[in-house]
Amino acid sequence: MTDELPDGLPELRASDADREQVAEVLRDALAEGRLDMEEFEERLEATYKARTYKELAPITRDLPAPGVTPPAPTVSMVKQPVGAGGWAGRIVGGDGSSRWGVAVLGGFERKGRWTMPKRFNSFAFWGGGVIDLREANFADGEVVVNCVAIMGGMSVIVPPGVEVVVRGIGVMGGFDHREEGVEGDPGAPRVVVTGFAFWGGVGVERKVTKAERLRQKEERRLEKLERKAARQEELEESRRRALEGTGSLDHRGSLDDARSIHRAAMEQHRELMREHREARREERRERRDERRDRD
Repeated sequence: MTDELPDGLPELRASDADREQVAEVLRDALAEGRLDMEEFEERLEATYKARTYKELAPITRDLPAPGVTPPAPTVSMVKQPVGAGGWAGRIVGGDGSSRWGVAVLGGFERKGRWTMPKRFNSFAFWGGGVIDLREANFADGEVVVNCVAIMGGMSVIVPPGVEVVVRGIGVMGGFDHREEGVEGDPGAPRVVVTGFAFWGGVGVERKVTKAERLRQKEERRLEKLERKAARQEELEESRRRALEGTGSLDHRGSLDDARSIHRAAMEQHRELMREHREARREERRERRDERRDRD
């Protein structure tokens, strides 16, 4: 959508397809980091409430159109080759923005946009720590998370696509090895989790970000809308054929059309039931993810 609209066009009513087009631009902007979660939710809500082109146009005013590459900034805040993207764009070199964390009868967190150094040292005594690498940049292609947990616990969270190696030692405690053996994406960093746990534990978990979960949820919702539209079109076509056949002498053809309508209606009912079950499962997943995020 653009701001420059011909005279009279802003008052025209927007269609569902227009709103979905704007929503797609917003989802891309969220995945690229141009919008944070709060901005995305506000704009998405405004998109689905919009009734005219005039209301839709301002929502993506400051975002590039699909397929258009915005101009590069005149000053790069990260030293990397021009045009680098994906994992290459997240391996930035340097010393890292935080190199250690300590929790004594308390806790610490390293999460959000930060730079993981080549080695991060952490210590927990009757406390706990969280090292969340889902949105982090990396100082090197291989980084080490060193965890010492004495009657405490550590949680290391990595994004999908990252290779994980666990080398820690546990005495009346343990290190989580469940994420080992998963092949990493090409160019993705390697995270080595090491250290010592005594009457404590170090957990390693692979999770997507909340923004990515929302993007996946939007994709599933769009797929459901497409299936629903296809079913509706099939049902309408069957009804049209039945109506056209009522005036003919071919009763067998009319009977076949009636059966087609019945089959389409039953299939629509079964699909609605499947969507209902999927919605219930999605609600349970969201509640579980929210509990895990709080924990």
